[in-house]
Amino acid sequence: MAQVYTVAQEIGPRYGALILLATFASLRWAELAALTKADIDLDACIVRVTRQIDYLPGGGHSFGPLKSKASRRTVSFPDLIVPDLRRHLEGIDQADPLVFTSPEGGPLRHSNFYRRAWMPALKALGLDGVHLHDLRHTGNQLTAEAGANLRELMARMGHDSTRAALIYLHTSDARQRVIADQVGKLARKALGKPKP
Repeated sequence: MAQVYTVAQEIGPRYGALILLATFASLRWAELAALTKADIDLDACIVRVTRQIDYLPGGGHSFGPLKSKASRRTVSFPDLIVPDLRRHLEGIDQADPLVFTSPEGGPLRHSNFYRRAWMPALKALGLDGVHLHDLRHTGNQLTAEAGANLRELMARMGHDSTRAALIYLHTSDARQRVIADQVGKLARKALGKPKP
């Protein structure tokens, strides 16, 4: 857990909140790059995943439907990251609806982010073989450790079920809140941070 925060700090204020949201909300890259300010509710500690960025041949982009029906979801995140998200949201251009943009103000491209921000941060920290998708994996692991059942984990990750038995298992917004709070508790303990 401390390593996630170390990467977020090293990557800097422009993308530190992206690192934390990728981890604590278990979001995919294409979902993160498509988030708007309206998608994040800091009071309720939720992020609404409603679209993704699609990269077009020749360098363009569009915002389109998600990977699957289950990918459209509302994900609770621990209040632990609210101060970081608030700082980020307050620091971005109010005219731009996107939460995370390139230094030029355009939509983020994975390859540019990887080359300009991710790899230099990892190199400075001496971390080899770590991928951006590992943040999502870490978030999923924390969620499982917090006590999420398989159906809750799948709902949080935005995965469709292929097993008939899972149809009978349900999740709720209240349970998602409990899970996010427990993830925050585990992270605070690992980081030695008291609750505000």
